[in-house]
Amino acid sequence: MASDASLAWTSRSVLRPGRGDPYLCIQDIIVFVRDLDASLRFYVDRLGFELIADRCPEGGRRWVEVAPPDGSANLTLLAPKPDQPEYKLIGGNRWLLFMTEDVHAKYKEWSDRGVHFVALPEKAAWGGTFAQFEDPDGNVFGLEGFDEVRRSLELRRKEHAEKVEAERRAAQELEIARQVQARLFPQIQPELRTVEYAGVCLQARQVGGDYFDFLNLGPQRLGLIIGDVSGKGIAAALLMANLQASLRSQSAMAFDQPEVLLRSVNRLFYDNTVESAYASLLFAEYDAAAALRQLRTSFGTVGPG
Repeated sequence: MASDASLAWTSRSVLRPGRGDPYLCIQDIIVFVRDLDASLRFYVDRLGFELIADRCPEGGRRWVEVAPPDGSANLTLLAPKPDQPEYKLIGGNRWLLFMTEDVHAKYKEWSDRGVHFVALPEKAAWGGTFAQFEDPDGNVFGLEGFDEVRRSLELRRKEHAEKVEAERRAAQELEIARQVQARLFPQIQPELRTVEYAGVCLQARQVGGDYFDFLNLGPQRLGLIIGDVSGKGIAAALLMANLQASLRSQSAMAFDQPEVLLRSVNRLFYDNTVESAYASLLFAEYDAAAALRQLRTSFGTVGPG
C-alpha cells in the first residue's frame, strides 16, 4: 500500500549492499480504527509519527500510513464499515511493540500530550522496561526499552558524528586544495602587442590534472603550455603540481633551447611518479617579432613603418 508517487518507504529502509538474495522488509502493519482523521491527529500530533501517505483511490476506500520517526515499518490505518468483519478487530491488544532508548522519558512526553497509558513503566522479567498505551479506539500497544538498545544507539550516534566530522574535514581540505591549485595557474599574463590571449581551466571535479600555463620567454616571446595528467581528483592534482613546479623552475631553458627544457621536465616527472602515471603536454612558442615579419612578408609593408 505504499505511495507510488513518493515511494517514501525506500528512504526509510536499511539496504545491505552485496547481498544476493532478494530485498525483504516489513512494509505495513494494519491497524483498524473507527475515524481516520481522529486517528491521524493522534499518531501525528501526540505520538510524533510521520505522515507517509494519505490516499483514497478512485472507487476505493481511503487509507493512511504513518510511521515512527526512527523506524522503517509503517502503520496503515484503515476504517472498516460496521458491517465488515474487520470492524470487530478494532480495540484490544495489537501485540505490537515500539522500541525506545528511554521508556520513562517517552512516557512523560506522551503523557503530557494526553496519551493514555494502561500500564505504567516498570521493570520487566526479561530485564528491560515496559509500558502500554492505547489510541483513541482502544488499540493497545507496547513501549519497551533496555540498556543494550541505549548503548547501541549511543555507539551508532558516535560513529555517525565521527563520519560527519570526517566528511566535513575532507570537504574542507578539498576546498583548500582547490584554492591552492587555482593559484598554480598563471596569475599574470605577459603583455604582447600583436596578439590577445587568455586561458581558463574548468575541472570536472574540484581538483584535477588539467593544466595550462604561460611562460615569459623574453621581450615579446611567449611559451604556451597545455597539459593533461592521467587520472582525476587529488592524485591527478598532485601530479599536476609536480609538473607545474618542474616547468616553472626550469623555464629559463626555454629561452633558447625548449627541447632541453622538455627533456629535463620529462625526466623529473618520470623519476617522481609511478610507472602507471603519465602526462600529455603541448608546448608552443609565440614570437611577436617573427609573427610581424611574417605578416609583412605576406602582405607587404603598409605605411612608413
